[in-house]
Amino acid sequence: MFDDVADLYQQVILDHCKQPRNFRELPQCSCSAQGHNPLCGDQLTLFLKLEGDVIQEVTFVGSGCCISKASASILTTTVAGKTRTEAQHLFDVVHDMVTTGKAREDLGKLAVFAGVHKFPSRVKCAILAWHALMGALKGAQQPVSTETEEM
Repeated sequence: MFDDVADLYQQVILDHCKQPRNFRELPQCSCSAQGHNPLCGDQLTLFLKLEGDVIQEVTFVGSGCCISKASASILTTTVAGKTRTEAQHLFDVVHDMVTTGKAREDLGKLAVFAGVHKFPSRVKCAILAWHALMGALKGAQQPVSTETEEM
């Protein structure tokens, strides 16, 4: 059974890697942030359209490994319609799951990244887009990096 679950997870990641959702610039965005993972070479820019406190639309562009691209793709479909507070909560839960392998709550497709904790070099790939999300919501002027604590 474990092989079936692992295969399903791989299929979700590969699908979002090969056909990323919301992979485009968002010219009328409210805020954006660049993210960089120097260990893997992942680079992305995340664009947000806010209406009040609600994230109406999220898109991204960039290049990187399959895990990084799939994570950004799933992030865009997950946080659209969420408030800033809900997005921060999701960041906290996803960060915890990616680093420990344990999900505190049902995360839907995001759960595919729970196994990443077994590969420390890939944790930063999976969490990069989430750090860019937090940077955009906080108005970061400089690119966020997986190698700094300030995100």
